[in-house]
Amino acid sequence: MPKIQMKTPLVELDGDEMTRVLWPVIKEKLIQPFIDLKTEYYDLGIKKRDETNDRITIDAANAIKKYGVGVKNATITPNQERVKEYGLKNQWKSPNGTIRAMLDGTVFRKPILVNNIKPSVKSWEKPIVMGRHAYGDVYKNAEIKTRTGGKAEIVFTDDKGNETRETIMELSGPGIIQGIHNTDESISSFAKACFEYSLEEKIDCWFATKDTISKRYDQTFKIIFEKIFENEYKNKFEKAGLSFFYTLIDDVVARMMKTKGGMLWACKNYDGDVMSDMVASAFGSLAMMSSVLVSPNGYYEYEAAHGTVQRHYYKHLKGEKTSTNSVALIFAWTGALRKRGELDGLPELAAFSDKLEKTIIKTIEDGYMTGDLAAICAPPAKKILDSIQFIDTLAQRLEKGNSM
Repeated sequence: MPKIQMKTPLVELDGDEMTRVLWPVIKEKLIQPFIDLKTEYYDLGIKKRDETNDRITIDAANAIKKYGVGVKNATITPNQERVKEYGLKNQWKSPNGTIRAMLDGTVFRKPILVNNIKPSVKSWEKPIVMGRHAYGDVYKNAEIKTRTGGKAEIVFTDDKGNETRETIMELSGPGIIQGIHNTDESISSFAKACFEYSLEEKIDCWFATKDTISKRYDQTFKIIFEKIFENEYKNKFEKAGLSFFYTLIDDVVARMMKTKGGMLWACKNYDGDVMSDMVASAFGSLAMMSSVLVSPNGYYEYEAAHGTVQRHYYKHLKGEKTSTNSVALIFAWTGALRKRGELDGLPELAAFSDKLEKTIIKTIEDGYMTGDLAAICAPPAKKILDSIQFIDTLAQRLEKGNSM
């Protein structure tokens, strides 16, 4: 059969370690046999980012602005150990943080459910969708490590040169200082994106901060959310039979353990980073979580929500077989292709994405899976597949149309 033709390229952002090994295999065996794939490629592997002084990350984000849709592999955010391991010039910032700041959007992460893997939280029956603010906070922070004691201050200079100062602490000895920020505009975009997503998915929206402690920073989030909801979304939610619920972050964590799921949990940037991993793991695996960054300017970036699978990569380098779950990586591709098809008026791209996702679900439910899922599935797996065998099995079933 002729391959599906694309009109506009996807922006392809490659990554690191084991996910970098699997990325071209996924393209070769699951996508290119069926689609005349067009991409604009950016290597966001740690060596290339170091070589370009991280300029390539900025170029990649600008390319997403140009073409509208990107698909991203998992990447390393180096700490000091990684700097030494790879001989880097610097502890480069998170590429995800850089791209999210440039696109100013909201990340929506949703568990990929299969019938033979039950959540470890017994009450959860429906997916919990994580809505993560994708701008600011610790991902755009400034930090100082002091060598002596002294006065730590926040200083703001307005556009007329007027200064506002707030003392953080009188330090009696060496310490650390961190400054974070956000903007009303970005918080407003975050709120609207969450409300729109709730309406689209027909699910309630829960939002939580710690405004009792952070009486300006977190309270600003709360005030903006409530104002936008009252002025723009209250009637729409009532008409749809949905609700918006606010509480403290510690309270919502406790409540979430006893719900049936089925809501959008909106989180500030770092809260969303941590809680989405908890939700993914509780539903089965970090590799069973779809993730998309939605920008208010109409840009979309689909990615794997997990890391680079470092431990498996070291085994791979030794020539040992691994059983790495590639589902989230594949769903990044299907999400991007589906959106590209929607934007370009190519329903066959969306249909292909649906078919591939159904093939993945059916394969796992039929008992063929990687080791991480085999450890928690019931009934037991029929066959535990290594990293490449799993992709090969999907390719064979996709070729035969065995998705039902």
